[in-house]
Amino acid sequence: MIDLNSIKLNRTTPIPLYYQLKLQLKDIILENVLESGEQIPNEVDMVESLSISRSTVRQAINELVFEGYLLRVKAKGTFISRPKVNEGFFQILESFNQEMLLKGLKPSTRVIALKTIKGIETINSKLGLSLEAKLIYLARVRYSQEAPLVYLETYLSYDKYQNLLFEDFTLGSLYSILEVKYNTRIVRAEREIEAVLTKGVEARLLDMKKNSAICLVKTLAYSNGGAPVEYSVARYRGDRNKFTLEIIRK
Repeated sequence: MIDLNSIKLNRTTPIPLYYQLKLQLKDIILENVLESGEQIPNEVDMVESLSISRSTVRQAINELVFEGYLLRVKAKGTFISRPKVNEGFFQILESFNQEMLLKGLKPSTRVIALKTIKGIETINSKLGLSLEAKLIYLARVRYSQEAPLVYLETYLSYDKYQNLLFEDFTLGSLYSILEVKYNTRIVRAEREIEAVLTKGVEARLLDMKKNSAICLVKTLAYSNGGAPVEYSVARYRGDRNKFTLEIIRK
């Protein structure tokens, strides 16, 4: 539990009290004084202990909730949230496991489906396949520190990569397997991103409430030979992921 006596607000400075409170609460969270899921004191206790208004407390809490440091649960209270994972995949093509390990996080994967399906006109067209061509369908939930981050559906040509059906994707990286066993290196990707609301299946798989915000990312990945290899649809939890882009003016 947060020791409210450790929070010191300076009423002689022009820095707003809500902002001082926000920064001190944020420091406590970042210093791992509290664990993820631990409840913080309620607004009434903060008002009485710190001798500030309820609106001041509420503004500080609201901003920390918006930034992903705190999570409100109706009728229960406010809790320490898991920090968002900064995804750099818009800039660098690397496996999920590799990206998480580089950040010092523990990755894991749950395979939902790995099977052959009939061709899907829009996807076959993107992959340069005839409509009759079968597809490999791979669905996974990717985790960081045992928390679900993304639900990923991947489509590849069955005729070209049918032996992928025998791979263990709870451990193996798709891109690594393609490179080592098929001499196919993914070197370029086109990505689209939009904000959408979760539906039933993905909400359940990502441990979210239905109609919660997620980032929907569609990717078409190309090999070193310039051919389209993989089409994927990823649904990232909006409350546990953030994306960084570097933009250069020419």
